[in-house]
Amino acid sequence: MTSAHRGPRTAWRAAPAGLLATPALAWIALFFVAPVGLVFWYSLGRKPGLYQTHANDVLTLDRYREALGDTFMTSFAGTLRIGLAGTALCLAIGLPFAYWLAVKVRPHRRFVVLALVLVPFWTNFLIRTIGWQVVLSPEGFASRALQSLGVTDAPFSMLFTRGAVLLGVVYNYLPMMILPLYVALDRIDGSLREASKDLGANRWRTMAQVTLPLARPGIAAGLLLVFIPLMGDYVTAAVLGGARGTMVGQLVASQFQQAQNWALGSAMAVVLILVIAVTILATALAGAVCTWLLTRRRRSELAGLAEGSPA
Repeated sequence: MTSAHRGPRTAWRAAPAGLLATPALAWIALFFVAPVGLVFWYSLGRKPGLYQTHANDVLTLDRYREALGDTFMTSFAGTLRIGLAGTALCLAIGLPFAYWLAVKVRPHRRFVVLALVLVPFWTNFLIRTIGWQVVLSPEGFASRALQSLGVTDAPFSMLFTRGAVLLGVVYNYLPMMILPLYVALDRIDGSLREASKDLGANRWRTMAQVTLPLARPGIAAGLLLVFIPLMGDYVTAAVLGGARGTMVGQLVASQFQQAQNWALGSAMAVVLILVIAVTILATALAGAVCTWLLTRRRRSELAGLAEGSPA
């Protein structure tokens, strides 16, 4: 049969395999590679005047030296602490909840629980963050509850502290941790856990040696989905943290919006992107080393059991 007489289905199968990835690659190139490249190009420029945002007539790295000043590094250190702590808290809270949802909840009720997890996404990000501002204020629900319980006599407020920012980011990004964890845990065959228990492993050992290794893709996806946007978040810090909760995202936004210095803001953004990438790579490398060590230890234990077993 000649190519002219091929049917649409036959011609589609004969197309190069990479053709199927073309829409996704075009989307990534248009909405990720091109904007990041533009930000990098702006970071090599300067602010020519009071009423001009940028100019790239003379390429320079001076903006990076300005971006790495004391103000940026102090804010970045605080942002990194909040990012790591918030991601760790989301994992610590989301993992037990996702396990309970995937294993303990009956299948016909899981949809209801998942709907409750997704309820915050039905509300605007800014509105639900402002809601925490109302709750944590001296006249808010938390302060009145503590006073009624006799925990404190004076009004209590967490507003404009890093603790409030941490609480806000955990609340806002926790569903992004729960969903991939639930998908990964739900796909694990329950017979594997039962086999582990039949072989003498208790619940904790089954969790450590069977469930968590099989759920690693979901854990990695959850960590990325939480840590990356959390590091660039500036709405939560601006609403709940004030001056004490300043994060790098606020500095970048202020350079683009208030100072109109796109070159310095772009340099800060590039530095933030690079540090996030380095942090992710370092975490992935540490995880790979830990996995290799655990695998080596397990093989040594199995080898020892094989040598000690009777012929």
